[in-house]
Amino acid sequence: MADPSTCLPLTPDSIRRTHERIKTYIHRTPLIVSRTMNKIASSPDPRAYLADDPPGIWDDDGMDGDGRGSGNEVPRFNLYFKCENHQKIGAFKARGAFSALTHLASPPNAELRGIGIEALRKRGVVTHSSGNHAQALALAASTLGVPAWIVMPTISTKSKISGTKGHKGVTVVFSGSTAPEREAVVNEVIEERRKETGEKGPILVPPYDHVDILLGQGTAGYEAEEQLRSMKRSGKICSGAAEGGHDAADGGRGGAGEGRFDAVLTPLGGGGLLGGTATWYSHTHESSKKTLVFGCEPNFEGANDGERGLAAKPPKRIEHVKTLTVADGLRTPVGIIPWSVISDNEKVEGVFSVSEDEIKMALKLMMERVKVVIEPSSAVPVAVILFNQRFRQLVAEKQKEEGTGRPCDVGVIISGGNTTVEGLSKLFSEGWNKFDAERQTGEVGVDGSRTAEDVAG
Repeated sequence: MADPSTCLPLTPDSIRRTHERIKTYIHRTPLIVSRTMNKIASSPDPRAYLADDPPGIWDDDGMDGDGRGSGNEVPRFNLYFKCENHQKIGAFKARGAFSALTHLASPPNAELRGIGIEALRKRGVVTHSSGNHAQALALAASTLGVPAWIVMPTISTKSKISGTKGHKGVTVVFSGSTAPEREAVVNEVIEERRKETGEKGPILVPPYDHVDILLGQGTAGYEAEEQLRSMKRSGKICSGAAEGGHDAADGGRGGAGEGRFDAVLTPLGGGGLLGGTATWYSHTHESSKKTLVFGCEPNFEGANDGERGLAAKPPKRIEHVKTLTVADGLRTPVGIIPWSVISDNEKVEGVFSVSEDEIKMALKLMMERVKVVIEPSSAVPVAVILFNQRFRQLVAEKQKEEGTGRPCDVGVIISGGNTTVEGLSKLFSEGWNKFDAERQTGEVGVDGSRTAEDVAG
């Protein structure tokens, strides 16, 4: 990876500059709103809308005239979904991959002191990933004409394997699912290339634990804030969306328009997305309105390592995670560099977790009510908003303190949509409320193995 001494500092301005560098390679994904999801999230019991006979979406739910329940105990939300499921390769990871490779490809005497594109093409790149980073690096490498070797655990879903193999100049190499097994295969690839070329081997581009990756992922939050301001300036806000539909903003370019999120939520796996998002929104700490940033995790088999690490006294990064949560993109521990951001309570307000059933319920509501196809990992922050009582109480208390009765403007980074019809069919084959003991998303490897440890998404 690029020498850290050649990287931009981990600051909001660096994220803005990174976006300028990679914007021609990535999609500016839409920021959408759903009046229906606002209503469900702002109801006393969002679970009621998953019943066989749910309440009418505009039925009286006990709110008083200004939208507040007695005592203001029910949180109220205007939700804004940043749809990275519409990003290239179907996930936000394309941002970090292009950030990393465009830095490496920069001339040695440029501001970003890379190795130059010809040297990069000669050496190539290598990584290990269960799917989304694998596809993202394959795309970035193919776009820049750089050979790439992608080490994928056999537990990776078949669609993500085929999505990685489909890029020119990319070689997929399989490994076991534990961290030592994957790292051993990466080292084997590097050594084999050294022997073949007599030169240095391919450069390792990690899935999340590098400044360039965080800066790239943070551009999703940067775009979302620009788009919110554009929506506020134009008057195109959440009240315009009909049942089951959504409005979208393609965004403006900066400007002095009003509009900041009260809070932003992202999934938390290795921490690149949360760390980058929190870095961007740290610029609001100097203003009169601070945007609170939260991480969201599954809690199945200890997948909530970020939440558990922050709860330790003193807080401590948990180094290993072994889980087969349906949120397969979040099966990895928080990285060292992301942890330095996430453990800073001036940047990340907190981390909350949800159960497998809650993830499935949120996924069902997003597909049926908002009409977007997302992967289970993307449903985790939605599940926190709908079902995590600690989070909902926190929002209700802050609204009570503010005393205006207005809903909170909450941004949700929808991290990706890399799933399959077959996977979703299996996931819901017995109904949303009957959790199958088998992991339905990447439950077994192509060799039949069921071991997964520290799997990088």
